[in-house]
Amino acid sequence: MALGLTLTLTGCLGRSPEPIVVTNTSVIKNNIPIQARPKQLVLSDVKWYVVSEARITNPCKKIEDKRPKTCDLSERENPDWPEGYTYLDRFLDEMKEQNNGEVVFVATSVGDYKVMAEDMQELKRYITELKDVVVYYREVTMPPKDEPSKD
Repeated sequence: MALGLTLTLTGCLGRSPEPIVVTNTSVIKNNIPIQARPKQLVLSDVKWYVVSEARITNPCKKIEDKRPKTCDLSERENPDWPEGYTYLDRFLDEMKEQNNGEVVFVATSVGDYKVMAEDMQELKRYITELKDVVVYYREVTMPPKDEPSKD
C-alpha cells in the first residue's frame, strides 16, 4: 500500500501544472478615419409643356362700366391671335421663336432637356461617390479575409 501511495504521489509531481486561463475584457476602440461625404446634389427645375389642340379662350378686354358679351378681334386681350388659335398653335409659335424658326417637338424645351441630362450626370456622380464611401467603410470595418470572424 505504501508503494501505491508513493507511486500516486510521485506521478502527480512529474506533471506540469495546468495553465491558468486569464480572461481580460476591455473595449478596443477602432480608430477609423472619417470619409468625406459626397458633395450635395444640386438639381434644377425643368419646365414641362402640356400641348393640345383645344382652342384658347381669347377674352374681351375689360372696359370700365361696360362689358360687352361679344367683341371685335381688335378689342381682345391678344388681338394678334387669329380666330380659332389653339394651344398647339401657340406652342409651335413659341418654339419657333425660341429655336430660330425651327420646331423640335418634345415634351419639354431643349434648354430644359439639357438641364435634365446634366441632372442625370449629377445623380450618377452622387451615387458613385456614395458607393465608394460604403466600400471604404466596409473594407475598414470587416476583418481581413485570412482572419476568421469573431462572431
